[in-house]
Amino acid sequence: QVQLVESGGGLVQAGGSLRLSCAASGSFSPYAMGWFRQAPGKEREFVATIRWSSGITNYWDSAKGRFTISGDKVKNMVYLQMNSLKPEDTAVYYCAAKSSAYIVAFDLWGQGTQVTVSS
Repeated sequence: QVQLVESGGGLVQAGGSLRLSCAASGSFSPYAMGWFRQAPGKEREFVATIRWSSGITNYWDSAKGRFTISGDKVKNMVYLQMNSLKPEDTAVYYCAAKSSAYIVAFDLWGQGTQVTVSS
């Protein structure tokens, strides 16, 4: 069974950068991968996605120009490079996989990694 494990979270000052990593164990060929986040008291929200075969990416408006999602098919890794971080980016960030193009929701999730941006 495939598992997703995030890493790379931490505490950073506003304006700084972090690179999140997501490692997928086991045989892995998803339709898409994504990063989501959930701040305290808020619902989980979409940050960025990447189609695994084509590399086509999609971003939440506030992430455009600041965050970059990328994938490494050989290593089964997904990354989220986050630059120009703001305090409002503070959240638990989750890596997720969508196993098929015929399902609506992402169906495999990691445990999350905390990102805290201080002002």
